[in-house]
Amino acid sequence: MLTEGYHTYYIYIITNKAKTVLYTGVTNHLKIRLLQHSENITSKNNTFASKYHVQYLLYFEKFTWIHEAIAREKEIKGWRKEKKIDLIKTINPNLEFLNYLFEGNL
Repeated sequence: MLTEGYHTYYIYIITNKAKTVLYTGVTNHLKIRLLQHSENITSKNNTFASKYHVQYLLYFEKFTWIHEAIAREKEIKGWRKEKKIDLIKTINPNLEFLNYLFEGNL
């Protein structure tokens, strides 16, 4: 079975508790990346996540190829906030936090 080149990558949009800030990123392991964002908030790191307390997942897409995920991330990062919210609402109309989808054992 040929599996070369077959991986899973995600683009994701996270927010803070008040849903006033949106952060778009790309990763090959969404569960671990969400945990890292959460840990950055409690650390003294000077990252976007720690400064704005972003850790709540609102949206994600899966990709097999990293170049497609990176291209999509760049596309979304170029959008205005209103357009990002419209995208989020296509799968998450109530803007609920979706972290529970990736919780559990690593």
